[in-house]
Amino acid sequence: MEKNQTMVTEFILLGFRLGPKIHIFLFGLFSLFYTCTLLGNGLILGLISLDCRLHTPMYFFLSHLAIVDIAYACNTVPQMLVNLLNPDKPISFAGCLTQTFLFLTFAHTECLLLVVMAYDRYVAICHPLQYSAVMSWGVCITLVLTSWACGSLLALVHVVLILRLPFCGPHEINHFFCEILSVLKLACADTRLNQVVIFAASVFILVGPVCLVLVSYSRILFAILRIQSGEGCRKAFSTCSSHLCVVGLFFGSAIVMYMAPKSHHPEEQQKILFLFYSLFNPLLNPLIYSLRNAEVKGALRRTMCKEGHSQLE
Repeated sequence: MEKNQTMVTEFILLGFRLGPKIHIFLFGLFSLFYTCTLLGNGLILGLISLDCRLHTPMYFFLSHLAIVDIAYACNTVPQMLVNLLNPDKPISFAGCLTQTFLFLTFAHTECLLLVVMAYDRYVAICHPLQYSAVMSWGVCITLVLTSWACGSLLALVHVVLILRLPFCGPHEINHFFCEILSVLKLACADTRLNQVVIFAASVFILVGPVCLVLVSYSRILFAILRIQSGEGCRKAFSTCSSHLCVVGLFFGSAIVMYMAPKSHHPEEQQKILFLFYSLFNPLLNPLIYSLRNAEVKGALRRTMCKEGHSQLE
C-alpha cells in the first residue's frame, strides 16, 4: 500500500469532457468572464480606496468581499482554462491540496463576511443612533480578521484530514479543480470521518449564517416598512435588496452542492454548480453592487470627472 501510495504524486483533472471545438469556445467564454470578474471587483476596490465617501464600514466589508471574489477566480479559473486547451496536463499532489485549501478558505470567509455585512445593515437601519458606537473601526477590523481566521482554520482542518489518507490510484479527478468531495473519492481508505466533518462544517458555515442573515433582514424589513420618508425607505430597500441578491446566490448554490440530496448525475451537475459558484457569482457581485447602489455609481462619476479634469490641466 505504501509503495503504491508514493506513486500518486499528481492528479489529472478531467474537467468538461466535451469535444475540442466546444473546449475552444468555452475557453474564450470563460476567459471573458474571468477578465470581467477581475476588472469588476478591481473597480470596486479602486473606487472604495479612492473615494473618501466610501470609507465606511459597509464598503470596508464590501472591499474584503471583492478581494475574496478575486481570489476565488484566480484560484480555480486559470487551471480550468489550461485544462480546456490541454486536458492531459497534470496537477501535482501538493498543488491540488493547496488549491483545495485556498478554495475552502475563501468559501468559508465569504460566508462569514456576508453575515457580518447583514449585521452591519441591521445596526445601520434598525439602530441608526448607535451605529457609530456599535460599528466602530476597531469592531469592523476585528470582525474581518475573525472571518479570515475562522475560514482559514476550518479549511486547514479539512486538508489535514485529507493528508492522513492514502492515495494509491486512480489519479483522475472528475472535476475542473481539486474540489474536496472529488478528491476524497480517490482515497484508498475509509473517508467517513472526512464526510462527517464536512457535513458538520456545512451546518456551521452555511445553515448557521443563513439563519442569522434571515433574522437580520427580517428585522430590517420591518424597520423599512416603518420609515416615513419615501427617499429613506427607497435607499434602505435598494441597499438591502442588493445584499439579499448576493446572499441568495451564494448560499443557495452552496447548500445545493453540499447539503441537498444527490441526483442521478451528481458529478456533472456539481460541475455546473461549482462553475456558477466559482466564476459567475464573483462576476455578479460587483455588477449587483454597482448597478443597485447609487453611492458606488456616484463615486465612479466623481472619479471619472477628477480624471478628466487632471487630463485637461
